[in-house]
Amino acid sequence: MAVNLTDLSLPQLEGLKGQLDQEVEFLTSSISQLKIAQNKFVEAKDSLSVLNPNNKGKELLVPLTSSMYVPGTLNDVEHVLVDVGTGYYVEKNVENSKAFFKRKIDFLTKQIEKIQPALQEKHAMKQAVIEVMNLKIQQLQQSQQASQMVGNTKA
Repeated sequence: MAVNLTDLSLPQLEGLKGQLDQEVEFLTSSISQLKIAQNKFVEAKDSLSVLNPNNKGKELLVPLTSSMYVPGTLNDVEHVLVDVGTGYYVEKNVENSKAFFKRKIDFLTKQIEKIQPALQEKHAMKQAVIEVMNLKIQQLQQSQQASQMVGNTKA
């Protein structure tokens, strides 16, 4: 059931605008979180390029935390442990790992593409509500000015 925005009162329009603001904020936040996750998978996939036979035996820094590292040596350039979620790690070879990350990246891209049109629709609805609110405010101001004019001419 569609509702004509011009039939709504100003307080109803303000309530609808508030609801649309919340929905826009939620969808924007969802897209941001998906993009952060997507970037992590892209970064992980790109990091696999270091694992080639030329780098076997080379020294590197192994992160213990985001700001603390220990020296290490790259011994296995053919296998990695991949975090598949909820604390589970699976040993995979480099090619399977790249394929895994590509699937994750593609999945997140599709999710973002699904949310984007809904976000644009909510933005458009919000703009329409704002335009109707502005129109109603103008009409209200004009009617107040007209009633003041009538009041002044009677005095």
